[in-house]
This record gives sequence, structure tokens and C-alpha cells, in this order.
Amino acid sequence: MDNQFSLLRTRRFLPLFLAQFLGALNDNLFKNALVILIIYRIAEAAELNGQVLATIAAGIFILPFFLLSATAGQVADKFEKSRLINWIKATEIAIMMVAAIGFWGGDVYFLMTVLFLMGMQSAFFGPVKYSILPDYLRKDELIGGNALIEAGTFLAILIGTIAGGLLILRDQGEFLVSLGLVGIACIGWLSSLYLPPAPAPAPDLKLNPNILGEALGIVKKAAQRRDIFLSILGISWFWLVGATFLSQLPAFAKDVLSADETVVTLFLTLFSIGIGLGSLLCSKLLKGEVTAKYVPFGAIGITIFVVDIYAATRGGVAAATPLMGAMAFVSSPSNWRVMFDLIAIAVCSGLYIVPLYAILQSRSEEPHRSRIIAANNIMNAAFIVVGALAATVMLAAQVSVPVVFLTIGVINGVVAIYICGLLPEAMVKAFLVGLLKLLYRVEVRGRENYRLTGKRALIVANHVSFLDAVLLAVFLPVKPMFAVNTHMARQWWLKPFLRIVDAFPLDPTNPMAAKSLIHEMRKDRHCVIFPEGRITVTGALMKVYEGPGVSSFPTMLPAAPVGKWRESGSTIS
Repeated sequence: MDNQFSLLRTRRFLPLFLAQFLGALNDNLFKNALVILIIYRIAEAAELNGQVLATIAAGIFILPFFLLSATAGQVADKFEKSRLINWIKATEIAIMMVAAIGFWGGDVYFLMTVLFLMGMQSAFFGPVKYSILPDYLRKDELIGGNALIEAGTFLAILIGTIAGGLLILRDQGEFLVSLGLVGIACIGWLSSLYLPPAPAPAPDLKLNPNILGEALGIVKKAAQRRDIFLSILGISWFWLVGATFLSQLPAFAKDVLSADETVVTLFLTLFSIGIGLGSLLCSKLLKGEVTAKYVPFGAIGITIFVVDIYAATRGGVAAATPLMGAMAFVSSPSNWRVMFDLIAIAVCSGLYIVPLYAILQSRSEEPHRSRIIAANNIMNAAFIVVGALAATVMLAAQVSVPVVFLTIGVINGVVAIYICGLLPEAMVKAFLVGLLKLLYRVEVRGRENYRLTGKRALIVANHVSFLDAVLLAVFLPVKPMFAVNTHMARQWWLKPFLRIVDAFPLDPTNPMAAKSLIHEMRKDRHCVIFPEGRITVTGALMKVYEGPGVSSFPTMLPAAPVGKWRESGSTIS
């Protein structure tokens, strides 16, 4: 985690983090100020339905993501990225100045137009802010960088939402909000001036003016890579669940818990803190490894705690007494379960979402990366709209908010089972990592040296215990290949272990077996060999046979020595 926070001291990350953080802050400051102003002042004065206008406002902001994400992806791939961000942030200043005029005039339709312009600016910023991360960060820094971005984004959402609601209805509230919007936009633009150059990955790209055709094209392009498209679907599902869940918190607080708007703010605070903790926890667990092995656990956790919120509040109906404030709500032990569930959902969400963004960035081809992220934004917007429509239909049918939560939890449970089916090896490996660390306090040192071996290597390890193969299979950052005796490979008790490695059945009585193994080692594999041929009886290294040399010389593989210590004398040795 120290390395993760050290990114905030570097020029290659801090300006981007600030530009992203301040952009998200401005978006939510304006959106919430506008919604509060509409519901409590403008709608009543104009004899309009405030709830309908608030719903329309949400749709207006998300509409540009459908219309312009494809174009934004093309632009981000064609032009130098740091300069593009400069222009996008400069545009934000101009839009915020127009927003100030709108607040001063109080014209709802003018403010809705400004909201659409903000959606346009966000649609163009989205692809470039995520596609530039791999240009600035090493692959082993992507998890930590994304964790900080996600934590910062939700913190910005929280601050912007609270500030917008608290400031706009005060005396001179429109002036205070306008001043904040323009000031934050200016600071964001100044931050973007310090971004290091990021060359255009596809400068010869011809922009396609056909918005719909390009949108369909980039989604089809993303679908060609199964791992990338599954990451996009996973991210989009997260936004469907998250947006639907968070949008119901005001009604949940008021109609089920008999709580006022300060409790809604408390819920948003807890959720933002939980997302930050989950993102940082994910970074600590993965230690820079870009993998989805903890995503199933995050999905399962979301389901468990969403269903538990239903179990804790089912049948709840707001009492006729005055609504509780945040202090009264927190002081009642009966409400602690709801608060714990909310934090736990957010922590699991951080564990779920961070690796998927890192996979999307690291595995996308550089010339197409921004367009792939644009495809992700289009899918995100589509899923959010579907979630909003489904929730609207359920609420129109007089379904209670806890039942809406239960529905989200059950469907998410089905998705979690599907994810577990996609990543059975990752789940087994993650479980064994936790178990071995708990039982034997396993420590891994020199992980950074192993990454220098490249795509293929011969792993030469000392043989100290019966768990040596399991330790190597679980803690190595790759899926290693083990040469396994053909007779042993057929044993039922060994098959679970063989699921987490590349097993190469080897018949020691066949004189051509060694040649077959050498042939496999040429296929960008990491092959494990125990050169001693047996478990040590002294605790020290025993005689080393010539197997590693015979295997590595024809293939010219780099040999990676891996030592295991302090196992000797234990029950597994």
C-alpha cells in the first residue's frame, strides 16, 4: 500500500488524479444542486412536477454517453492525450461559466441544457482518462492506480453531492455554487497542464462521422476479445446494481426507516468510505498482479449483504412520528446492522470493480484502447438505463424498496454464480493463498525478480515438503506447468490441484518423454522442475541432478531459482 500511495507523489499520476477527482466533484456538485433547486424551488414556482424533472435530468446527463462515447474514443486514440485533456478541462471552465449564468437566471430549461453539455464533456473525458493510465503506470502499478482513482471518484461524488445540497438553498446559494463550480474547474485545468506527454496511439486514424455505426463497431470490436468483453459486462453490471441501489436510498431512508435527508447523506458517506476501503484492500491483496481472482468473492459479498439489508428491514413502514436525524439513527443499535451491510456492500464493490478496470486497460491493444473504453462507457450507460427502468416499473407496481433490494441481490447472486463458473481456478487459488497464509504464515520475497523472466522460464526449486508443488502453483504470479507422472495424474485426489496448474502428463518409462517436455517448454510456458528428485532429509539442498540443464539448454530458457525455507521439520516435511 505504501507503493500505491507513493503514486500520489509522482508527476505521472498526481495531475491526472486531481483532474479526475475535481471533474467528478464538479459533476456531482452541479447535478445535485440542480436537482435540489428544481424540487424545492423552481418546480413549485413554475408549477411543474419536481420528481419528473429530476428523472429527466438524470437521463439528460447520461444521454451524451450514448451519442458521443464512440466519437470520444476515436478522438482519444487519434490525438496526443495530455493535450486533449487540457482542452477538455478548458471546456469545463466555459461550461461552468454558462452554468453560473443559468443559476443566476433560474431558467430550468437553460440549466438542463448546461447539464447536457456537462454530460458531453464527461463523455469525452471518460475514454482518455482511463486509456492514459497504462501510458503513465507500469503494469504492476495499474491495480494501485485504479484503486486510487476509484476511491477518489467516490469521495468526489460524496463531497459534491453533500455540498450541492447544503449550499444551493442558502442565502446567495446560487452564487456560492457557481463560484465553486468555476473555481474547481480552473484548478482541474491547471492540474492538467502538468500531465506528462502521452503520444497518440493511432495518429492516422480517420474519424468516422457515423455515430451509431461507430458505436456498434467499437462494441463489436470489444466483443472479439472474450476476456475484455467479459470485463466490460462485469463493469456494466456493477454500475447497474450500484446506480439502482443508490438511487433508492432516499426513499429507503424516508419510507422504510423513518429517517430524514441527513441519514441519506450518512448512507452516501458510508458507501463512499466503503468503496475506498475496498479499492485499497484489493490493491493490497493483489500486490500489483492484474487478475480477476477476487472478483467472484466481491460479487458473492455484494449479494450476501444486499439480501441481509432486505432481511433486516422487510416489513418496515415509516412511522407517523417525525423523521429521525443522523444522530438519532446512529444511536439506535437496531440500525447498526443496516449501516454495517452498507459498508460491506461498498467494500465488496471496491474488491469487484478495481481489477476489471485494470484488465480492460492492460489487455486492450494500445491503438484501440480508448475506443474499447468508450465501448465500455456505452455499455455502462445502457445497463444503468435498464436498471432505472426496471426499478421504476417495480415501484410503479407498488413493490417496496426492500423487495427491490432483494431482487437486486438475487439476480446479482445468479451473476456471481456465473462469474464463479468462469473463474474456478482463480477462486481455488485465492482460497488456498488465504489458507496457507493462515496456517503457515507464508511470505513471498523477490516477486519483482520473477517478473524479469519473461514469457517462458524454467523454475528450479528446492524440494523441502509435500506442499512444495501447491506453494509454487498458488504463489507464483503465473500458471506454472508441472511434469506429472501419468499414473499419478489419473488419481482422483490429485485432480483438484491439477486444475490450478498446466499439467503435462509424463511417462518416465517412455524414452521420448523428455523430448515431448522440451517441445512444450518452447510454447511460452513456465515449467517447474525439482532438480534434487526427492524431498530433502537434511533440511539443506541435496545433490542437484542435470535435469534443469538438459531441459533448458535446447530451449534456451532462462532459469529462475526459487527457494523455500523454514518448512523443514514441520508436519508437511
